[in-house]
Amino acid sequence: MGDEAPPAIEPTLRSYGISVESVDVGDPLDLTYMTAFPGREVHRREIGRALNALIDRAEAGAWEPVRVEATVVRSPGDPLGSWAAAPEWFDALLAYEISETEFSTRVLETVRHVDEEDDTL
Repeated sequence: MGDEAPPAIEPTLRSYGISVESVDVGDPLDLTYMTAFPGREVHRREIGRALNALIDRAEAGAWEPVRVEATVVRSPGDPLGSWAAAPEWFDALLAYEISETEFSTRVLETVRHVDEEDDTL
């Protein structure tokens, strides 16, 4: 099953409405996706959809949580920002040791926007 599970991550993400540009299913799982909301900030619900896809796969035993490092782009080569999720956060959520709210808060604390680096005066 190990050889079959990783390629299914991309179709799973797409089925959750994530426009995958690239995905490397190693450790960390390196995900780049094009946002449907190309404003100035990474869209929180879109992060949630990507995470729900991974959580559902983990619950089904089809994915062993690893660190997730996501890059969000407005268009190819035009990064908007990034976010990350630690494997222990997935494990704690799946073991009911933390709430979905706590999991989301931890992930949202990792969000970085490319424009933030340019906002210094």
